[in-house]
Amino acid sequence: MHFAEADTMRDRLIVGLDLPTLKDAERAVRELEGSISFYKIGYQLAFAGGLDFARELASGGTKVFLDMKLLDIDNTVAKGVENIVKMGVSMLTLHAYPKAMKAAVAAAKGSDLCLLGVTVLTSMDEQDMIDAGYEYDPHTLVLRRSEQALHAGMGGIVCSAEEAEAVRRIVGPDMAVVTPGIRPSGSDHGDQKRVVSPAQAIRNGSSHLVVGRPIVSAPDRRAAAEAILAEMQSA
Repeated sequence: MHFAEADTMRDRLIVGLDLPTLKDAERAVRELEGSISFYKIGYQLAFAGGLDFARELASGGTKVFLDMKLLDIDNTVAKGVENIVKMGVSMLTLHAYPKAMKAAVAAAKGSDLCLLGVTVLTSMDEQDMIDAGYEYDPHTLVLRRSEQALHAGMGGIVCSAEEAEAVRRIVGPDMAVVTPGIRPSGSDHGDQKRVVSPAQAIRNGSSHLVVGRPIVSAPDRRAAAEAILAEMQSA
C-alpha cells in the first residue's frame, strides 16, 4: 500500500486525544464515532490510563497512534517496542536517531506496527534549534533524518507539512509522512510555529494529518472533524 494513496480521507485524519482524563477521552471518542477511526494518544493521556485505553481501542478495531517519542539505549528501545507491538496499536513514534531507529525496526520486524521517526518538533523554529545546540536549521535536519529513517527501514516520518513535499521526494511513495501542526482556516496556531492548512498538507504529500485542539476543544467536535475532512477532500 502506498500511504500517500490511503483509501479515504477518513483513514488519513488522526485526532489527537490531548485531554487530561480518560473520561474526557472516552467522551471525545463517543462524540466522534462514525466520523473518526484513528486516534493519537500522547504523554498527557498516557499517564492518565491512556495506555490501557489504547489497547482497548485497538482491540475493537480502532487505529491508534501511540506518540511516545522513544529515545534511549538500543536495548531499552527494542524491549519497549516489543511490548508495544503486543498492544496492537498501528503507529509508534521515536526520535529519528539512527541507532534507536535500527533497534526499533529489528524489534518490530514481522509485525504490522508502523514506526515513525520524529524529525524536528513542529514547535521549534531556527532560533530554538540554535538554542538546543544543533548545527542544522530545521529544514536541513528534517531532510537528513528522513534519509536516515529510510535507510533504517522505518515505516514513516513525522514532520511539519511545510517539509512534507521535500520529505516525500526523499522517502518515496510507500512511507507514511505524518504531519502535526495542522490548523484549519481561521483557527489559533497555539504553540505551533510551523503550521499548514489541511488541504495544503495533503497537496504537499502528507499521508496522515494529526489534529488535536481544533477538534477536541471545539464546541461541536463532530462538526469540526467533518469540516477538516472537507478541507482535505478539497485538496
